[in-house]
Amino acid sequence: MSKIKGNMLIAQSGGPTVVINQSLVGAIIEGKKHKEIENIYGSLFGIKGILEGNLVDLKKEKISNLKKVAQTPCAALGSVRKKPKDEECEEIFKNMQKYNIRYFFYIGGNDSAETAYILNENAKKVNYEFKCFHIPKTIDNDLKENDHTPGYGSAAKFVAMAIIGDNLDNKSLPGIKIDVIMGRHAGFLTAASSLAKIYEDDAPHLIYFPERPFIIDKFLKDVEEVYKKYNRCLIAVSEGITDEKGEPIAAKFTKEVDSHGNVQLSGTGFLGDLLADIVKRELKVDRVRADTFGYLQRSFPGIYSEVDAKEAYKVGELAVKYAVGKYENGSVTIKRERGKKYKVYYELVPLENVAKETRCMPDEFINENANWVTEKFIEYAKPLVGKLPEIGVFKKYRVF
Repeated sequence: MSKIKGNMLIAQSGGPTVVINQSLVGAIIEGKKHKEIENIYGSLFGIKGILEGNLVDLKKEKISNLKKVAQTPCAALGSVRKKPKDEECEEIFKNMQKYNIRYFFYIGGNDSAETAYILNENAKKVNYEFKCFHIPKTIDNDLKENDHTPGYGSAAKFVAMAIIGDNLDNKSLPGIKIDVIMGRHAGFLTAASSLAKIYEDDAPHLIYFPERPFIIDKFLKDVEEVYKKYNRCLIAVSEGITDEKGEPIAAKFTKEVDSHGNVQLSGTGFLGDLLADIVKRELKVDRVRADTFGYLQRSFPGIYSEVDAKEAYKVGELAVKYAVGKYENGSVTIKRERGKKYKVYYELVPLENVAKETRCMPDEFINENANWVTEKFIEYAKPLVGKLPEIGVFKKYRVF
């Protein structure tokens, strides 16, 4: 496809992140630089906005305001969880033609990459000339072809800092505490809780991932051992932990699914309450508490990773550069160079390589007992999160 001239449309999809607007603004500012792009439109609430013709003019936004938006968490254009049907694709391309959309960018995770792929394939069917690109985003860090994804570093920093605080709380009033952290199929975010551990007796004491079967008897044994050792135990558990059959334990309490077929796991306290009840009943411990971190992990404005923000902006910027160049479609990915010093590079890969599929934590990141991480994970995650707060601890000199 030769260079084409027309309008640009950008939209956001899936769960928001603290840095998703960095990608949005990176794309908008880059789009303003190219003569091939005449107008820049934003679709409100993802492809739903395209179907309804609910678009806004982003080219009129001043740079000063765009920079403020970039630093603001959650989808500035609104988000959606929607998989387009064939008849909806027909309507989408009618509106694309109406507004002369020749460049389309969709910011989101693997389901969003699937949507971009579906639109790209349908464009071929109706012989509609346009360029379609997926810009990566997900706190779950589960996109294939990527070393890590924009949104993860900031959410991981939130988790680590939340566990630091919860550890101090648990030290002050000892007991057993269970923290449920986001992660449907991948345990990267839950694993980030390990960065909170500074001293030998610090939490998290145990971590459980979706990549390993969650066996209640083993869980109780692990908790009992830690509790006997420290007179307390703080546990980080992924919302997506599964039983021996591979069924998510939280899914036993809900049948709600989205248009991509994903069972609703977040936004409830069922899993934490269930595990707390089991621990209290079986181990006879009086003080057992549970928290579900929920949506604060992906939307808290006071905590973000500088590396994450920088890379999120870059993938938005690069998507536009690829589009006005020789490429017709694809997904922007982040790769890490080998070596001790943290350094990344970016590649464009086919949409189908990222669409729908999920990347899980590699085996080398999970310890043999399947209840903590390895040093390799710590090395992987530290540069993505950045500096964490320093914690002061009394030396506790005894009075005789």
